[in-house]
Amino acid sequence: MGHDGGDITGSGLDRLTSVNLNLLVPLLALLEERSVTRAAERVGLSQPAMSHALARMRRLLGDDLVIRQGTGVTLTPRALQLIAPLRAVLEQTAHIVNLPSFEPATDQRVITVAMTTSTAFVVGPRLTRLIAERAPRATLRVRTITVPTKATFTEMGVDVVLLSEGHSSPYPRERLYNDRCVVVASPDTSPEASALDLLTTQPHIVVDTEPRVFPYPVLDERGVPYRVGQLISDFLLVPFLVARAGGVALLRYQVAAAMRTLADLRIEEFPFPLPGLGIDVVWNPRLTDQYFIEWLRAVLFDVATHL
Repeated sequence: MGHDGGDITGSGLDRLTSVNLNLLVPLLALLEERSVTRAAERVGLSQPAMSHALARMRRLLGDDLVIRQGTGVTLTPRALQLIAPLRAVLEQTAHIVNLPSFEPATDQRVITVAMTTSTAFVVGPRLTRLIAERAPRATLRVRTITVPTKATFTEMGVDVVLLSEGHSSPYPRERLYNDRCVVVASPDTSPEASALDLLTTQPHIVVDTEPRVFPYPVLDERGVPYRVGQLISDFLLVPFLVARAGGVALLRYQVAAAMRTLADLRIEEFPFPLPGLGIDVVWNPRLTDQYFIEWLRAVLFDVATHL
């Protein structure tokens, strides 16, 4: 007959006595980092010890877990299924034994934020400084993205995605800061020339994408004549070339303001009404450490208040 507390015999829990549960923490690190080296650094193991742990995990689970592919690794379907439940179990275990899952002064985790290169140019410097001050033993990893996919939010250990309001998200979002489109030109242009004059008389330097980046469709719809003088694949070169070689370009205001500290730019308001270009915060839905979420959220909004 079972006791009031329940009989673990036959429940599967009795079989845990033959399992080394110490493997679960490095297993989660490996699945999130997708790198034996980075996972070893994250949990404080040597690389040979991490490789040995991986071999034991593979035997325990009867699955390869990670497979070499070119210069990197990819996760097996079984490994992908393990990430969310494994993270939830370990965080719940930390609470049970009264271990805070995130202690800013001592935590050595890798904090991963995904964003476009342009957003990184705006928020990256202050975000780096604040995390270094408030979590001095943590590592900030910035993953630059172009067009986010559903996997962006849930794979490769991403904690939070900073997303333009023009991109959709399958998860809830919160506005971090507002932005707008502006016209940037060389300071050598005539001060009497309006933004519309600049757009119609100066050669445009444009990021080489198809379709052309917003808000060029607005100019096309309004029949505004313009000439593309240069196509370039690297966004960060656009304001530098405008400042040094002349021409005109369309940028987000916050990006242009940050760039103006490196190159002399003339900034004018876009001459037609446009929808917003705000940047939103979208959290990885697998992230359940509420204390860490609130801490990082406060850091991000501290960054935004200084824009």
